[in-house]
Amino acid sequence: MNSQRFFIALVPPPEIQALVNQVKRYFQSHYGAQKALNSPPHITLQAPFEWSSERNIEALTDGLKKFAEEKEGGAISLRNFGAFPPKVIYIDVVQTPNLMDLQQDLAQFVERTYGFVNRRYQNFCPHMTVAFRDLTKTAFDQAWPEFSQKPFELDFVAKELTLLRHNGQQWQIYQNYSFR
Repeated sequence: MNSQRFFIALVPPPEIQALVNQVKRYFQSHYGAQKALNSPPHITLQAPFEWSSERNIEALTDGLKKFAEEKEGGAISLRNFGAFPPKVIYIDVVQTPNLMDLQQDLAQFVERTYGFVNRRYQNFCPHMTVAFRDLTKTAFDQAWPEFSQKPFELDFVAKELTLLRHNGQQWQIYQNYSFR
């Protein structure tokens, strides 16, 4: 049985992506961590899931389109850096009620509609990863003191929900769904 891998996220506008990608490239050149470059900058709302080729992809895309049309976009604030030691460094995302409600509503929607249960997101910690999996513990120990004190401040308005698909090499935007 063939399946494809997807996840659901908020992807910032191109100018914000460019600035976040500069940080990712810094980790690549200074710490040898490049896996974060395998996806556009994003805030994951629904972790990766398998979608069997026997299931109708339109059921997924149509449902997400309807879900997004009923939701308001909102202001997203990126503030400074955070970490999940010993491998992950990220740009922190302010936990606004709008963002937290959106993620909770999406989690309930995909569980009810598609049967995905995502226990990891019961304690949702919105973030934008800049280095992970291939960041060694040694590199983390060198990078974190630098980034824990580094200021970072960007704001954007989330205007759409994004479905990303893995092509075997990297994550790519599959479809965007505009908010109300």
